[in-house]
Amino acid sequence: MLYNCKSADDVLETIKKHAIEMVDLRFADLPGLWQHFSVPPRALDLDSFAEGVGFDGSSIRGFQEIQESDMMVVPDPATAFLDPFTEAPTLVLICNIRDPITQQPYSRDVRQVAQKAETYLEETAIGDVAYFGPELEHFVFNDVRYDQSTNYGYYEIDAVEANWNAATGSSPNLGHKLRPKEGYFPVPPADALQDARTHMVSLLEAIGIEVEAHHHEVATGGQGEIDMRYAPLTRMADNVMIYKYVVKNVARKRGMTATFMPKPLFGDNGSGMHVHQSVWKGGQPIFAGTGYAGSSDVMRHYIGGLLKHAPALLAICAPTVNSYRRLVPGFEAPVNLGYSARNRSAACRIPMYTADPKAKRVEFRCPDPACNPYLAFAAMLMAGLDGIRTRIDPGEAIDKNLYDLPPEELVKVPSAPATLEEALDALEADHQFLLAGGVFTKDVVETHLAYKRTREIDEIRLRPHPYEFVLYYDV
Repeated sequence: MLYNCKSADDVLETIKKHAIEMVDLRFADLPGLWQHFSVPPRALDLDSFAEGVGFDGSSIRGFQEIQESDMMVVPDPATAFLDPFTEAPTLVLICNIRDPITQQPYSRDVRQVAQKAETYLEETAIGDVAYFGPELEHFVFNDVRYDQSTNYGYYEIDAVEANWNAATGSSPNLGHKLRPKEGYFPVPPADALQDARTHMVSLLEAIGIEVEAHHHEVATGGQGEIDMRYAPLTRMADNVMIYKYVVKNVARKRGMTATFMPKPLFGDNGSGMHVHQSVWKGGQPIFAGTGYAGSSDVMRHYIGGLLKHAPALLAICAPTVNSYRRLVPGFEAPVNLGYSARNRSAACRIPMYTADPKAKRVEFRCPDPACNPYLAFAAMLMAGLDGIRTRIDPGEAIDKNLYDLPPEELVKVPSAPATLEEALDALEADHQFLLAGGVFTKDVVETHLAYKRTREIDEIRLRPHPYEFVLYYDV
């Protein structure tokens, strides 16, 4: 349930009115996982919303060293909702992070990076709101086992609807298995997860997140997608965190397990996060025009910024070693850095479902749901704004299937990085556009680079391939 609180007083009144027994304070770490701790209602007062509530920042990935561990969470009243999974009535509040010594916003607080991006958009006078509409794909499995030790390493996945179970001796085996790459839009009984996704959608709607559609996705073995209605940048990043929480917990309640890992299945489609985005000013869309596919010059320059900075963006938007198992040709993954209308083989697509100017937007198809949505959305906006500010030409649109281009033509189209290492190198070389307006800081960029290189790339180098499951299944 969404409570529509606007102030600290509203939250405190809601706690009393609805007999709330626990308050859960949540925030995202630098890699993008939700963290939380809970306090009884009596521990929350008006000062908590002004000064914050203390916690140990040294135990959070990408945050503080142990000698400077004291930090504060500051709840945002507008984010209050009732947790649909806890036994005791629990009010959830999404928080910002503050340094208790300086009383300033914490530079590595990813939510405040997103908020600064929205402020910077207004300061540029290009627009006053950026809308984001991500399409997060995920997998729901019936059984997952993985481990890594000195003398062995493995992972094993099972899903009742998957094609590999067609010949199993389970009793009864009722058939109706999804063949590889044929999971898009089949009805039940082949789609065994219709009721589970509907359960997820019902809870999201109850929390206040509007959903436009849900369906099975291309891969066999439990791939699905739930499409949320677009929202302003920070609000949508909050919604992504709630969406992941709901999907994972509904699956668990139904005896299954969900993951947003980009590529859990070898040889089948991975999970992307295609991100629709547009900029408005004074209540009017500024991406609509009379140019190619109904676009404005502003929109094409925004696309130019996305394409120019795409290699660097992927260090944030496709931020795991496993992300680059997905970004390979042949699985609808956008490895070619071009743009087009309707063309899902290009990195940037201009959807053409309607001629309504309000629907004019660009879909950036490279990101995946392992990313931190606060950083990813902010980075995409900053790339697009850089394109508008410097009038970056995106070049000619490519209205061809890029996967089928002959080599002599394909070589003319830039490609996305093939590994996380390449993407991190690109970010190190090209991040000035992120620093504009103080949205990102050098500290955030350098901490992200160091974390990914030491905590992920170096660890995987030292261990066999299955270690990716240990690192990434919980994203």
